[in-house]
Amino acid sequence: MQRSAYFQNLLFYGLSVPIAALNLWLLSVLYRFFQHPFTIICIAAILAFLLNYPVNFFERVRIVRTQAVALVLLVTLTLFVILAVTLVPVLIDQTTQLFAKIPDWLTTSQANLQSVEAWARRLRLPLDFSVIRRQINATIENNANTQNILQQLATGAVGFAGTLLSVIFDFLLVVVLAFYMLIYGDRVWLGMINLLPEKFRAPFNNSLRLNFHYFFLSQILLALFMTATLIPIFIVLKVPFALLFTIIIGISQLIPIFGATLGIGLVTMVLLLQNWWLAVQVACVAIIVQQIKDNLIAPKLLGEFIGLNPIWIFVAILMGFEIAGLLGTLVAIPVAGTIKGTYDAIITTNLEEKNSIPLTSD
Repeated sequence: MQRSAYFQNLLFYGLSVPIAALNLWLLSVLYRFFQHPFTIICIAAILAFLLNYPVNFFERVRIVRTQAVALVLLVTLTLFVILAVTLVPVLIDQTTQLFAKIPDWLTTSQANLQSVEAWARRLRLPLDFSVIRRQINATIENNANTQNILQQLATGAVGFAGTLLSVIFDFLLVVVLAFYMLIYGDRVWLGMINLLPEKFRAPFNNSLRLNFHYFFLSQILLALFMTATLIPIFIVLKVPFALLFTIIIGISQLIPIFGATLGIGLVTMVLLLQNWWLAVQVACVAIIVQQIKDNLIAPKLLGEFIGLNPIWIFVAILMGFEIAGLLGTLVAIPVAGTIKGTYDAIITTNLEEKNSIPLTSD
């Protein structure tokens, strides 16, 4: 009996690994084939999931769900329009100015490197930035390449303007699809859940709602915290393009685990071209705010709802990026948490059922 159970377990685990790998490969192929509609559906589903909370609030004050959905979408669209009219032009203007100033910043960075080398020679430190300075010299002297870069950026801007109509159409599709998901989503979701085996339905449904609820709400709130905290600090430090840099750090926070670090590193590297001391100050302040966010705020928002080992979190992020790019990276952690939560719930239920069976005596 023991040998038979051993071979059954060996056969089960031996087949489950290649089947899981095959399913992941098929999922990656299907996503690349249906990438555009699948992305629109996922964004609409996430938007509907987030907007469902204010809709439920309006329902509790006895407003019909259809009217509550229309009201919430109207307020959301109004906020998007306000941001598009006020914030987006400023970001575009600062981005254009940043690209225009990069050649001058490269010249300044060359002087900064010479100062650091002189300081290192006084302290007899083995620092040599000659290779970097030669690369900067080549970039500055080659005006033709700089002009080509600017022309490519201008061409890209024209191409972006040409695809603006497609972006607006996709945005309208997302809004319309989110509207119908908010109204009829419960019926569709119930029909999909009923396709699962009975013992999987409740654990999967509860785990999915819990993981996506905590993850997306927490990521958005943490991104807003980083942005709102760093904007006044960058203004006090007189950081150039403060709004653009804080938006970059805030948006990068949406990427799990190391997104904020990547954003801070990118901003620091750009500022190093202009003023190394300002770059150090920005990096130190941003890292302090990040540590406050990670150690004081994030645990209260996230808690232990995922319960995944950090190694598996990184594996999930890498697999999500490989399958679906940036979208897969954003949803990798809640999907992995859903799988683990469903498995733990089923195991707990099975143990409770075994313990509840009364022992019979001869």
